[in-house]
Amino acid sequence: MSLEVLVFIIFNGLLYGMFLFMLSSGLTLIFGMMGILNFAHASFFMIGAYLGYQISENINFWIALIFAPMLVGIMGAMIEKYGLRNIHKYGHIAELLFTFGLFYIIEEMVQLIWGKTPVPYKVPEILNFPLIEISGMSYPAYSMFRLVISLLIFLAIYRVLAKTKTGLIIKASLTNPNMVAALGHNVPRVFSNVFGFGCALAGLAGVLAGNVIGTEPSMALLLGPIVFVVVVTGGLGSIKGALVASIIIGLIQTLTISMEYDLNSLINYLGFQIDINSTINHFTSLTLSQLSPIVPYILLIIVLIARPRGLFGKRDV
Repeated sequence: MSLEVLVFIIFNGLLYGMFLFMLSSGLTLIFGMMGILNFAHASFFMIGAYLGYQISENINFWIALIFAPMLVGIMGAMIEKYGLRNIHKYGHIAELLFTFGLFYIIEEMVQLIWGKTPVPYKVPEILNFPLIEISGMSYPAYSMFRLVISLLIFLAIYRVLAKTKTGLIIKASLTNPNMVAALGHNVPRVFSNVFGFGCALAGLAGVLAGNVIGTEPSMALLLGPIVFVVVVTGGLGSIKGALVASIIIGLIQTLTISMEYDLNSLINYLGFQIDINSTINHFTSLTLSQLSPIVPYILLIIVLIARPRGLFGKRDV
C-alpha cells in the first residue's frame, strides 16, 4: 500500500468517523443529560435528510442547512413534551418501547409523503468539485465542508456543556431536578430543549449526509445499529467518548474495506495448509474487506469485555 493510498484512506476514515459522530452526538447528549436511550434517533436523521432534499429543491441547500434541523428539533421537542414526558414515570423500558414504536411510525410517514424509492438529493453545485487530488484520487470540497462542520459541532457542544452556565443547569436538571426547579428554572422545558437539540443534531447530519449516502426510507434502519455501537463504545453520555469511538470505528472500517487479506494467507505463512474443499475453508477464505461491516460490532464486544462502561463512560450500560 502506497503512502498516497494510505493518506486517502485516513482522510476517508476521518470523514466517515466525523459523520458517525455528527449522527451519534445528539443521542449521546440526550442520554447523558436525560437518561433516555432514544431508539428512534436515526429516524430524525432520516427526516433531516428528506427535509433537506425538499427545501433544497424548492429554495436552496443553504436554507435547508438552517431550517431543516430547526424543524426536526421542534418536532423532537414536541415529542418529548407530549409523549416521552408522560411515560417517563414508568421507567426506561416504557421510554424504549415508545421510541421503538416511533421509529416505525416515522418510517411509514416518510414513505407516505415521499414514496418508497430514493429521492434525487444532490450535493450543492458550489461545493461539487475536487478540493485535493492525490495520485489520481480526488477528495471533494463537500467532504471537507462536512468535516469542518462536524468539528465545529463537537467544539460547540463541549464548550456549552463544560464552560457555560447553561451546561451546568442542564447537568443539574438530571441529577437534582427539584433543587434546579427551586432556583427558578423550568426543568421540563430544559428537558424538552435538550431532546429537541439532540434531534436537531441528527437532522443536521441528515441534511449534510443525505445527498452523499442516499436518501431513502430504509436509511434509518441501516444506520440505527451503528449509532448505538458508537454511543456504547464511547461510553453512554460521553461526548468525548462518542468522538473518539467514531474516529476509531471510521478509521478501522475504512482500512479493512481496502484490505483483501484472508486468514488462509496467515495460515499458509505459518506453514499449514487447509483443504480447499473443507468446511472451514469457507470461513478462512473470507477477506477483511468482506468482514468490514461487522468490525464495529467486534470492537464493541471487545470494549464491553474490557470496560463495560465504554471508553469514557460514567454510566452503566
